[in-house]
Amino acid sequence: MSKVAVVFWSQTGNTESLANAVAEGAKSAGAEVSILGFGDINSASVGSYDAIAFGCPAMGAEQLEETEVDPAFTELEGSLSGKKIALFGSYGWGSGEWMEEWEGRAKACGANLVADPVICNEAPDDAALESAKSLGSKLA
Repeated sequence: MSKVAVVFWSQTGNTESLANAVAEGAKSAGAEVSILGFGDINSASVGSYDAIAFGCPAMGAEQLEETEVDPAFTELEGSLSGKKIALFGSYGWGSGEWMEEWEGRAKACGANLVADPVICNEAPDDAALESAKSLGSKLA
């Protein structure tokens, strides 16, 4: 059984809904799933998971949340080489630029992205939730 961490930050609950769908998809594929905040994982604990899904909404001028998510992900980047990961999040404006930048960072540190990121505008609809479940099953 694989161990999957779903690590997320959510301001309005939209990204949290996606996180729960990712977790559901991973569980349905047989994984043991831990749902965590960015403060609950560090470089030392990354190795205890077979795969990790990271979620964050777009903030400010289409960027990762600056006080918790960006510093935590920066600290983790050195531990993600070869690690199976996935990215997800929601946005309320723009075109998804924050996710393109985040995906580029993940690839640059050698992470193995198992699928394209899942993003949705505002609250996730049924299609976005199904995409998030599929993302979770791919991680498992």
